[in-house]
Amino acid sequence: MQAGIVGLPNVGKSTLFNALTSSKQAQSANYPFCTIEPNEGVVSVPDDRLRRINQLIETKKIVPTALKLVDIAGIVKGASEGQGLGNKFLSHIREVDAILEVVRCFEDPDVIHVTGGIDPVSDIETIELELMLADLQTLENGLTKAERTAKGGDKEAKIRVEAIKKCLAHLGASEPLRKLKLDEPEEKSISSFGLMTAKPVLYVANVDESDLEGKGPLVKKVRDFAAKIGASVVPVCAKLEAEIAELDEGDRAEMLASSGLAEPALAALARAAYGVLGMQSFFTAGEMEIRAWPIRVGATAPQAAGVIHTDFEKGFIRAEIYALADLETHKNEKEIRNAGKLRVEGKSYVMQDGDICHFLFNT
Repeated sequence: MQAGIVGLPNVGKSTLFNALTSSKQAQSANYPFCTIEPNEGVVSVPDDRLRRINQLIETKKIVPTALKLVDIAGIVKGASEGQGLGNKFLSHIREVDAILEVVRCFEDPDVIHVTGGIDPVSDIETIELELMLADLQTLENGLTKAERTAKGGDKEAKIRVEAIKKCLAHLGASEPLRKLKLDEPEEKSISSFGLMTAKPVLYVANVDESDLEGKGPLVKKVRDFAAKIGASVVPVCAKLEAEIAELDEGDRAEMLASSGLAEPALAALARAAYGVLGMQSFFTAGEMEIRAWPIRVGATAPQAAGVIHTDFEKGFIRAEIYALADLETHKNEKEIRNAGKLRVEGKSYVMQDGDICHFLFNT
């Protein structure tokens, strides 16, 4: 699973990416197309539950889950027609599973803005329009081929034709495809298109150091816009976070305290991005390691076992599961079992966020 960081030029995308991935490479130059190929990085997803488990279960290693980030070149008006990096950046967005859209919510005369003024909602609408136009082109091209194949009696092609027509009508009403509900066969029939406006989106409001909580008027505009489409907003001062990311642990804690932050804003961003991707975590805990494992919301116990090793899913017998609250109440697994709080779940069990598990399987 991976998320793409997108935005207009000079909104702080690469600064944010470098901070998220603790990169110490030089910051991008102050002009639109400094990121020519997408940078990729992996960022840990902070989870305090790992620390809480470790307070009661000693271990040699703690391993958080992680997500992959892709820093994609700045978008400009007309990108769907090849302006700026055009098709290059569009192809990169098609490959990611969710979009983290960075919008500029700060004033700085030394950092140029491609439109000449700061209006985060206008920036969002510019990007959304370019993605919708690109999706329209993809669907129109796909429709011609699907209709030709459907004439030969191909059932899947007929489903694809209907799905494409629904999408085109939706986009024609200036609505992104993430608002359109298709049934499972229809979704599957067009999944290879990588439709960009169907991807979930999280807005990252890049704020000034004077507005770290994102309470200013520019962020309010973004929040109001996001609320209308059911999206979330995370305020982040990319400049400050980049400075924090460069510090060692002691200096980092001191700088956070002086800024009035309990943790880097990037921690909240990583967790929010993880959620936007439709992911949740389960845990395994023992003397060798305590580890958070990523699974999709709605995954079953055998599928969770398969994240650890494919053989575990194939030979799944049952899962023994308990909650962190039970561990904190009863202090160890033996007492959890004695209290009848250790649950035995079978193949149909749907995993819950935070389950602590042992899997039994045949090889």
